[in-house]
Amino acid sequence: MKAVLVGLLLGFAAATAHAAMYRWVDPQGTVHYTDTPPPSAARDVQEKKLTPSVVESAKFPYATQVAARKYPVTLFITQCGDPCRQARDLLSKRGIPYTAQNPTDPKIAEKLKQLTGGLEVPVLVVGHTAPLKGFLASRWNAVLDAAGYPRSGAARPSRPSAAAP
Repeated sequence: MKAVLVGLLLGFAAATAHAAMYRWVDPQGTVHYTDTPPPSAARDVQEKKLTPSVVESAKFPYATQVAARKYPVTLFITQCGDPCRQARDLLSKRGIPYTAQNPTDPKIAEKLKQLTGGLEVPVLVVGHTAPLKGFLASRWNAVLDAAGYPRSGAARPSRPSAAAP
């Protein structure tokens, strides 16, 4: 039953996603806006296509989009066990989009060395703030809060923009 209801809702949403609106003028000169085609006596008929807004069609909530534009998140990570898993989980639970960088790649290792002076992972970089070496949830949350990322994740995907190790 739930599957049928969900299917109907998705079908309705898809059908209205690109709905047409009509602007037309009746014989008395009154301007009308309708979602149905105007009568044959209408003049100055204009069909307007409506598309979803950026906010409605975005993968992430608006506050997350704003924070991500100002303070993009990069996570330097490998298969380092619990600290790396906890780091990924924290970002995913908060719904934060991030780019995963694996320092087993020599170019990325060099970049990490320039940032931190070593190859310790996980490392979190939020915008142009100082990199956070090692995982400590309270420190990471404080930096993410200061950057404007929402505390609770309402994000749809939880995957990084680059392939995770």
